[in-house]
Amino acid sequence: MKTFILLGTLLLGTPLHAAQLNLELGEYSRTWQTEELLKHPQVLTINIPNDVSYKRDMSYRAVPLAALLSDVKSDDHLQAVASDGFAAELPAGPLLNTQGARAWLAIEDPANPWPPLSEGKHSAGPFYLVWTDPRAGNISPEQWPFELASIKRLAPVAERFPTLLPDPALKADDPVNKGFALFQKNCLACHRLNGAGDSQFGPDLNIPYNPTEYFGADFLKRYIRDPQSLRQWPQAKMPGFSAEVLPDEDLGMLVGYLKHMVGRKVKP
Repeated sequence: MKTFILLGTLLLGTPLHAAQLNLELGEYSRTWQTEELLKHPQVLTINIPNDVSYKRDMSYRAVPLAALLSDVKSDDHLQAVASDGFAAELPAGPLLNTQGARAWLAIEDPANPWPPLSEGKHSAGPFYLVWTDPRAGNISPEQWPFELASIKRLAPVAERFPTLLPDPALKADDPVNKGFALFQKNCLACHRLNGAGDSQFGPDLNIPYNPTEYFGADFLKRYIRDPQSLRQWPQAKMPGFSAEVLPDEDLGMLVGYLKHMVGRKVKP
């Protein structure tokens, strides 16, 4: 009996396993282990007020993301992929900032694990892309991927997925094209459209039906603002987009892009 008690005590005290982060950056690709990152010469303790995922103030051991992105240029395009299939499309420029809104890779120490995101769930670790002073860069909640598994340098979204593009006859400054940019920033991390996109997380937003076909415009905007105000279920994952994150004018252009794409359906 004493042997089993001792074994149980040892198991309960066993820390989380270390993890690895894959950086797929071409010639400068490499894999970072938890221990290596925690010993990185630029690692610091940072404080994040009202963390996007935890909804409260948090403190992390973190490395400036720019310090890990060897040979990445500001006009490059990156994709941050989480272990659950979330795939955030990120222009490299903001990730390389050293002032204003600044991106950090937060590292969960197996000996000092982070709290669960909610009851019955796991933490945001082992790696989490967080921002200091996010308002300075108009950083969206979708640009805070947690459970981060890899960061890849890829061609821009429009080159990889041409079926996402609005009608090429539209002018560059047309609101629909602006809505397409907002879709990439706020929606593509979770959703596909016309079967195009790398996310494995949420449903397609055009096939078989576009939400503008079954939501009245006002209700769709309300749904984007606060999904639980229209559909309540315990396992819902879609966050609401406040007016601070997605101003009314931007929300209108995003819905305009979705409505435009009803006429440009391409079955996968």
